[in-house]
Amino acid sequence: MFRFETLEVWKKSIITLDKLLDIAEELADKNLFRFAEQLRGAGLSIPNNIAEATGCNTKKESIVFLSYARRSAFEVVSMLVVFVRRKYINQETKEQLAIEVEELCKMISGFSKSLS
Repeated sequence: MFRFETLEVWKKSIITLDKLLDIAEELADKNLFRFAEQLRGAGLSIPNNIAEATGCNTKKESIVFLSYARRSAFEVVSMLVVFVRRKYINQETKEQLAIEVEELCKMISGFSKSLS
């Protein structure tokens, strides 16, 4: 087992990613392939960068990857806002996911601070 697999922040990011991938599939079904791909990429970036942070040789390098994960989380929320405006998802879905992503951001920040 890799270290990242034991981290609650990584586990939570995978749960959120599953929900984002479900939305991406719905977008692709509506032929909104660019939106779907962008959401997949940003969503995958969160757990992938958390995982990469655990494989770094220095704390400073790990913090950089955690910063990437956090920034991808912000990108996800920005896309969710657009998706609501375009009526691709409903407001409730956006709000629930935004709460999850906000919690992820707090966890990522906490993990990053624990390394400094």
